[in-house]
Amino acid sequence: MTCTEKRLHRERRTIQLMIGIYCRGRHRQEKALCGECQQLFDYAMVRVDKCPFQNNKPTCAKCPVHCYKPTMRAQVREAMRYAGPRMMWRHPLLALLHAWDGWKSSKKFV
Repeated sequence: MTCTEKRLHRERRTIQLMIGIYCRGRHRQEKALCGECQQLFDYAMVRVDKCPFQNNKPTCAKCPVHCYKPTMRAQVREAMRYAGPRMMWRHPLLALLHAWDGWKSSKKFV
């Protein structure tokens, strides 16, 4: 697995975990995602796969191209706001790596 593939895999895993935290906390789903959150997750995976910056993909918050539909972008933003602080307790390494990726990518696109 190349460095780029690892980065994209980590991005997919981060999104999956954050949406899971959001769904458990807001929609009280224990095992699987609710229909709304599953749809959001599926949409996010398609967007990651079709990202025009594949090799140098920034975190979505730092990206100069907004490829999410406005309604889906608002849903993802809400999920990230809820799950972001909780990621430090549940998945601290992944949260730190995501913060690092965001910091690193902000240097490229300024």
